[in-house]
Amino acid sequence: MASIFSRIVAGEIPSHKVAENEEFYAFLDINPVAPGHTLVIPKKEVDYIFDIDDAALGRMMAFAKRVARAQEAAIECKRVGLAVMGLEVPHAHIHLIPITRESDMYFDKGKLSPSQEELADIARRIRERFQ
Repeated sequence: MASIFSRIVAGEIPSHKVAENEEFYAFLDINPVAPGHTLVIPKKEVDYIFDIDDAALGRMMAFAKRVARAQEAAIECKRVGLAVMGLEVPHAHIHLIPITRESDMYFDKGKLSPSQEELADIARRIRERFQ
């Protein structure tokens, strides 16, 4: 069975897309730890990020960098933090989290519950700045 992320890429499950190309897809986390928390995934389902071949992993990081630059332009923050854990969904993904302090990246703290309208607005602002 396809992962939830593969179903998002296929359009079976709605998402707040911020960017995509032929290989990768970036969308807002619906339970973010900070406003603008974005997930970057390969469109091809691979369970573990370090199973992605080296060239594709490099392209994924370059795509994530472009997403992070758009986040920095759209959301007030000092930096965009990056995390890769890979335990919660069996589909490789990178978390890009706009941060002002390190504690903004703590996954064990309470997660935010933004409305669909808030998510749509944040996604639009990031999309408009993606280059």
